Amino acid sequence: MLLDARIVRAPGAVTQHLCLDKGNDYVDAERAVCRRRYIPHIRRRGEERRACRRGTRPRRWVVERVTSWFNRCRKLLIRWEKKAQNYLGLVHLAAAIIIWRALVG
Repeated sequence: MLLDARIVRAPGAVTQHLCLDKGNDYVDAERAVCRRRYIPHIRRRGEERRACRRGTRPRRWVVERVTSWFNRCRKLLIRWEKKAQNYLGLVHLAAAIIIWRALVG
């Protein structure tokens, strides 16, 4: 499972929350999250969308935001490279450009 592959571990006594979308609204997923000592926050199917505060935009998940930044690099959107090393090099270059834009802008 993806939760087992995390690289950064939190210090011992820190409680961690995990936000999941409606696609994970089933009992097995909730049990798996609790077993790994997370506090689950799972949107339920059929739950109404919450209105944002006046004048604010809805928060986007970090993963969605980063994926959209990588999708701006058209060379990565459709993989034409045959060698994995070439594709990985392009991913690293795109990441460096994204970070550079965030620092400069």
